[in-house]
Amino acid sequence: MSKGTGAGVELGRAQREALAGELVGASVAIPASRALRARVEGTIVDETLSTFVVRLAGRARTVRVPKAGLEGTVVLDGRELPLRGDALRVRSEDRTKRLLTGGPRRFR
Repeated sequence: MSKGTGAGVELGRAQREALAGELVGASVAIPASRALRARVEGTIVDETLSTFVVRLAGRARTVRVPKAGLEGTVVLDGRELPLRGDALRVRSEDRTKRLLTGGPRRFR
């Protein structure tokens, strides 16, 4: 279990492969937490090293959500997968090698 991820659930190879791909365009649900005052539900429209930009469901408004401490779910390829921001806190172009090859910040 990595630091700050809470109760770790080991993901299978298929789930790691799904998370290693493109997240922009995926549906996401993030419950309210210390970092977020309200629940965020919508579509990821942009990603940086430390944030996701999410277009809220049914609205044109976007919100920037920090990856640090983030816990939620993302729908990829019709499957609902756990979303842990601390494990995904890498540049999107480096995510594939870190998730699939067990690089320094491997997703657990």
